[in-house]
Amino acid sequence: MMRSLWLEQTSETLDDAPTLNGSEDADICIVGGGFTGLWTAIRLKELEPSLDVTIVEADVCGGGASGRNAGFVLTWWAKFGTLASMCGVEEALRLARRSEAALGEIHAFCVRHDIDAHYRPDGWLWTATNRAQIGSWRDTMKQLRAAGVEPFVELTPAEVARRAGSPLHLAGAFEPTAATIQPALLVRGLRRVALEQGVKIFEHSPMVALDRSQPPRVRTRAGSVSARRVVLAMNAWATTIRELRRSVAVVTSDIVVTDPIPDRLAELGLHTGVAISDSRMLVNYLRTTLDGRIAFGRGGGALGFGGRVGTRFDGTSPRAAEVTANFRELYPTLADVATPLSWTGPVDRSLTGLPFFGRLEGRADIVYAVGYSGNGVGPSYLGGRILSSLALGLDDEWTDSPLAHGPVGGFPPEPIRFLGGQLVRRAVVRKERADDANKDAGWLTRRLAGLAPTGLVPVDRSEPPEPE
Repeated sequence: MMRSLWLEQTSETLDDAPTLNGSEDADICIVGGGFTGLWTAIRLKELEPSLDVTIVEADVCGGGASGRNAGFVLTWWAKFGTLASMCGVEEALRLARRSEAALGEIHAFCVRHDIDAHYRPDGWLWTATNRAQIGSWRDTMKQLRAAGVEPFVELTPAEVARRAGSPLHLAGAFEPTAATIQPALLVRGLRRVALEQGVKIFEHSPMVALDRSQPPRVRTRAGSVSARRVVLAMNAWATTIRELRRSVAVVTSDIVVTDPIPDRLAELGLHTGVAISDSRMLVNYLRTTLDGRIAFGRGGGALGFGGRVGTRFDGTSPRAAEVTANFRELYPTLADVATPLSWTGPVDRSLTGLPFFGRLEGRADIVYAVGYSGNGVGPSYLGGRILSSLALGLDDEWTDSPLAHGPVGGFPPEPIRFLGGQLVRRAVVRKERADDANKDAGWLTRRLAGLAPTGLVPVDRSEPPEPE
C-alpha cells in the first residue's frame, strides 16, 4: 500500500511491533495506535505507572489518520461558537484555552523526549478564496470578543495575499498560536515513548470483535486481550461499533505534494510553517515542509456507506488530478510545478465538528473517542486526558465536560444517510462553483448545501460583505 510522504520519511523507524498471537491480560487495552491512543497510553502511565497498558493497532502506529493528515496543530478557538452552545461560555473558554495550551505542551513534550517533529509555531491563516467566503470568521471573532478574548486578528487583503503567497487569497484572519508539524514523526516519537514507559504495543492486529463480557475482551485475528477497561481510540474506524455508526459521517480528504521547490517558495514568501485553509465546506488547505515542498489538500471527497472505512480510503488519491487543479488555480505562478505524490484518508465528521467522548452503553469499562472532523492533531492531546480520566473512573474537569457525555445528535440510518449525503455533497459542489464564479447558486442548492455538517472550520452562511 502506498503510504503518505510523512510515513515514507519515517520508514527507518517502521520497525514493526509484534502481532498479537494468543491471549493477553491487561489493566487497560487501547484499540488504536494513533495520536489519541498513544496520548491516552502515555497519560495513563503518568497517572498510574504500575498500570499494565496494551495497545492493539490494525496497521502500524500512525498508519491511519495520524500519519496522513496535513500536520496542522490547531486550537478550538474557531469552534468557540459551537462549544459555547454545547457547554456554555465559561466551559467553552476553558476548553479553548486548554486547546491552546496543548500546543505548547506538545512542543515541550517533544523537546523533553527528543522528538524532532518539525514543530513550526507560525500560526494559522483562515482565508477567503472567493467573495462569498469573505468575513466567514467575523461571527466567531464577534462571539470571542463578547467573551473577553481575541485570539484572532483580521488582516488586510494585501497582508493575507502576502502571507498566503497568492493574491487569490482575498481576505482572512490569523491565529498566531497554531503550528504545523510532520505528523508521522510525532506519532512515531509517541510510540517510542510509550514503549519506553512499558506500554505493550501489538501492530498488524485489527480488532475483529469486542466481547462485552465482564471483563470486556478485544479479539483480533490471532489473539485476544482481556482487560479491566477498554479504550476505543479508532478515529473513523470506530464506525464498526454499532452505537457510534450513526454519530459520524466518514468522508475522504486528499493531499498532493510537490517536489522540493525552496527557491520558488522563497519568491512567493512561503518560507514559514504557517498553516493555511480557506472557508469553503470542501476546504482547500496547504502548508510547506522543511525541505521546501507544498502539501496541498482538499476535504469532502468520497462518502463511506454506513460509515464504513474500506480500501477506497487508502493509498494514492483518486482525486489527485482534481486536487492538483485546485492547487494550480490558487497558485497560478506554480502551474508548472508537478505534484508527483498523493494520498487519501478518512475524516470522521461529527454533526458539531467537534470530537465527543463517552462510555459505551453507559459502561464504565468501555470508553471511546470519535469525531475529530479534520482537526485532531492538537485536540487529540486533550482527548488523551479525557479518555484516561474516563478509563480510570475519575471525577475531574475532563469527565465533567459535556464533551465527555457522548455525541450530540446523529445522522439518518442507511441508505438514507448515504443517498442524502451524496445529494448534499453535490449541492455543496454546485454552490462553491457558483461562489467561485460570483454567481448565485439558487435557493434550493444553498438550502441543501447548508445541511452539510461543519468541517475543519465553521462557515458563516450570512450574506458576505463587500471586499475592502
